[in-house]
Formats: sequence, C-alpha cells, structure tokens
Amino acid sequence: MTTATAELQLARYSFQRKLDEIAACRGRATELISLYVSPGKQLSDVMAYLRNEYAQSSNIKSRTTRKNVMWAIESLMGRVRSFKEVPAHGVAFFVGSKAIGADKSEPVTFIVEPPEPLNTYLYRCDSSFFLDPLLAMVHEPEVWGLIVVDRAEVTLGLLRGKRVEPLRNKQSLVPSKHGRGGQSQHRFERLIEHAAHEFFVRVAEMATELFLPRKDELKGILLGGPGATKEFFFKEGFLQYELQQKVVTPLFDTGYTDEYGLRELVEKATQTLHGLELTEEKRIVQRLLAEIRKAETGLAAYGERDVAHALELGAVETLLISDGLRRRRITFKCTSCQTEFTRSLEDDAVDGVLAGPCPHCGAPSLTESASEDYVEGLFRRAAESGAGTRLVSTESEEGEMLAKAFQGVAALLRYPVASGVVARARSSSPKVVGS
Repeated sequence: MTTATAELQLARYSFQRKLDEIAACRGRATELISLYVSPGKQLSDVMAYLRNEYAQSSNIKSRTTRKNVMWAIESLMGRVRSFKEVPAHGVAFFVGSKAIGADKSEPVTFIVEPPEPLNTYLYRCDSSFFLDPLLAMVHEPEVWGLIVVDRAEVTLGLLRGKRVEPLRNKQSLVPSKHGRGGQSQHRFERLIEHAAHEFFVRVAEMATELFLPRKDELKGILLGGPGATKEFFFKEGFLQYELQQKVVTPLFDTGYTDEYGLRELVEKATQTLHGLELTEEKRIVQRLLAEIRKAETGLAAYGERDVAHALELGAVETLLISDGLRRRRITFKCTSCQTEFTRSLEDDAVDGVLAGPCPHCGAPSLTESASEDYVEGLFRRAAESGAGTRLVSTESEEGEMLAKAFQGVAALLRYPVASGVVARARSSSPKVVGS
C-alpha cells in the first residue's frame, strides 16, 4: 500500500472518530447548536443570523437552558469571527453544553472542515448535534448492482462499499418439466418458454426500477447464476440498454439465486474486481488466517503485544487494523512514587484507571501525562518501519473476526518471528492492556 493510500485511510479513520465523539454528546435540553456553512456563504450573513438567534434565545423560559444557549451562540460567533472566509469545502461548528451526569454539564466545541463540499447552510439547536450531512460523507465510493438469476428465481441487490444489500427476490413459477408426450409435447414446451420469457421481462423491469435511478452511482452490474440462463438473459438483451452496458463480463457462475447467491456472486467476482475493497479485505484476512494456522512457521502476528513487538523488530509487511477500534495509548504518572507506566485503554476506561491505585505503590495519585490515539500511533509506527497499513471494516465477516478475535489488530510478517517472542494463543482482550 502506498504512503498516499495509508494517509487517506488514516484521514478517513480520524474523520469517523471525530464524528463518533461529536455524536456521543447529549444535552440536558435543547442546548447543542449545529451550524453548517456552505462554500461561498458570506460570513457577514452568518453573523447577522446568529445575532438574531441570540436575541430570540432570551425568550427561552428555562433559566439554565437560556443561559447555556446564549453562551453557545456567543461562543459560536467568536468562532465564526476567527475565519477570514469560508474554507473551500465549507465548515461545520458544533457548540453547546453536554450533560455529564448529576444534573451537571460542561461546554464543548468542535469545528469540522469536511472532506467533501457541503451543499447546505443550516442552523439547528437540539439536545444532540445534527450530523446527517457529515455522516453522508463517510461512505465507500463504489456501488455495484447485483443480479443472480435462473429460470426459477431471481434476487437483486446492491454491493455498497462492503455491504451486500438484498433488494428484491421473486420466484418465477416457470415449470421445469412436464410429463406430456405426443402432440402435446411441443405445445407445453412453447408454453414453458413463453412463461420463462415473461419472467425474464419482469426481471428486467425490476432491474430498471431498482438500478436505473442509480445508474450514475453504479460502478457496474454483476450478473450471475447457475447454468446457462444468465448468458441467455444477457445475450438476448432483456436489460434496459443503459444497464446492459454496465454489466461486467464475463458473467459469474453461482450455485444459488437467493440472498446467499448474492454473497456468492461477490466472492466469485474477486478476480475480476481485484481492486474492490471488500474482496481485497477478504483476501488479506484469509491470508492472515492461513498463516496463523502454520503456528511456529507462520508469517503472522496478532493482538496488541505481539504486533507491537513485530513492529519493533521491523518484521511487519502489512499491518491490519480494525476501523472499529476506539482506543487511546496513555502514559500515567504516580505523583507519590513518580513511577510512569503506559496502557492502551478503550475510550470509556480512562477515568476508571485514574480513579484507581498506582500499580507500584498503591497510592491513589495517578495523573495522565501523555496521550495518543492508538490507531494513529500504529499508523505512525508502521510508516517508521516501512510497513504497509490497511484499515479493515467491521462491516464484513472477516473484519468482524479481526475486531473480536484478534483485539482489532494483526500483521502479516516479512519473516517468521522466533518462537516464544510472539505468543500464538491468548485469551480475549481485556479493556486494559499493559504495554
């Protein structure tokens, strides 16, 4: 993987992590303000709108809510003033007072410059931040149409990023055999062929209904099924001509025409769609599993400690990281015995360690002296060692396995690591992992 690709993946991860952090904020009332400013919008118009909202907020009945909203708008105006002009893709502000329990709140401020241009100007005050315009930007660019068909059944769906989405299934009711002989034989054969033709026409109509409105979004259409039916359906031109042109050839053999057939179709298309992220992730995780099965001679490491050691040795060829990891690597210091130690913690576990005793002297006097996002740290260490890096989505079966079975991190190695240095079997990951 190139450095540019790794940087793009890290930027995508950081953007999603920031949205997760913003989405976790909740107000006790309508005290959280979301402001989206589109490219080209005049900041003077934005300021005039905010001044009007500030005047209107004085009518809020609840004294606490009124105070928090007026503070948020004042803070927001200060943030807007810090910009000389709207950034090229626009900018989104999230300001307010989030609830922290015990009827208390604390101020929060987030400023996000999106990776794609905002096409909306919006102000909203609610009990949660409004993130829909930004969430729409967290997507995979490739969308494929899927069709698996034979004379008995058809299923249509979409491959959206890494997700297979079944859309429509229909049984044909076309008879497969008949017991008539003599003069009736040809008549029944004609009736069966007519019924099959009508079914294929209906399949094409469903494809038009489901895919044609998305034709500009679709990268292509994958067509598969058992036997020769799919070739007949394609060569006879049943599909609407714009959709016909999007069909990827050669067509793909599948054993099923139901929802499982859609997934089988994606698997069969691996070689043709080699660059497709889903199939590439499946391939690389399956390679990891194959190396793990080799035990001592396998070119694989998994789990935080083993992968960290392999990175130190420069043995990592490709680092695999689950994009579902939300963890920080934090250095704690005991103000009593001056001991420092580092742990990787889930986002919601930091306060628990700070409230606990020092593991060396037992004194309840821990402070946080340094902190780094765990995934960003892995990207940095991989780049320093010359290793490639790949974020693996939790939306695929293989990605879910990486997240749950391997603590969200694994590596393919350049050479085997000596037995005993990298443990090959370990229990499930606890929330706090020692360095």
